[in-house]
Amino acid sequence: MPDSSTILLVDDEDAVQKLLAYPLEREGFRVLQARDGEEALARFRSEEVDLVVLDVMLPKLDGLEVCKRLRAESTVPIIMLTARDDELDKVLGLELGADDYITKPFSIREFRSRVRALLRRAAAPRHDAGSGAEEEVIAVDGLKIDVARRTVEVRAETVQLTYVEFELLRTLASHPGRVYSRRMLLEALWGGADYREPRTIDVHVRHLREKLERDPREPEYIFTVRGVGYRFRDR
Repeated sequence: MPDSSTILLVDDEDAVQKLLAYPLEREGFRVLQARDGEEALARFRSEEVDLVVLDVMLPKLDGLEVCKRLRAESTVPIIMLTARDDELDKVLGLELGADDYITKPFSIREFRSRVRALLRRAAAPRHDAGSGAEEEVIAVDGLKIDVARRTVEVRAETVQLTYVEFELLRTLASHPGRVYSRRMLLEALWGGADYREPRTIDVHVRHLREKLERDPREPEYIFTVRGVGYRFRDR
């Protein structure tokens, strides 16, 4: 069944736009195109966008600045495209709130699978809310996670999480005390750990702690298990 999600594709190279837009449109996605950072923000604000694919190197405003501005106003899923295997670009993109990144050159198959995985995650609450497979609400010591509504409150304050941050928190909190390796979390979040840096998880955990913990250096909810990964506090 074709997917009618709208994808904003931001890249200043015509060849890349054609290469990426064609397979997405063939699968039924609606693709909006932007060739610089300012146009990307304008298009995003004038349309209903389900996912943004964002090149780091852009005219006018670079992709990292666009990512930062998008994240200040939306939790839309964002995939960063980085030219060359640039660790700094990847880490900066994640720091600024991107959900995933993919390094050029990449296969179209890999690109499509990343797009589908992130859209599936974003749509999951609509499909799973009534399944009863999980607790509808997870509440522990001032933290309340409404799985069906995808809302989080900490000490009675609503907290805005990105899709990946929410999925990470939900995965850990659904199994309190269980230790997850970074690889296990990559597989839980994206369905696979190939092509992804385990340190990606560390960045998202740090963001979660900054949003949830009174003191991120002395966490009350998400604990580091040294040499292994992370666990959520026992209830």
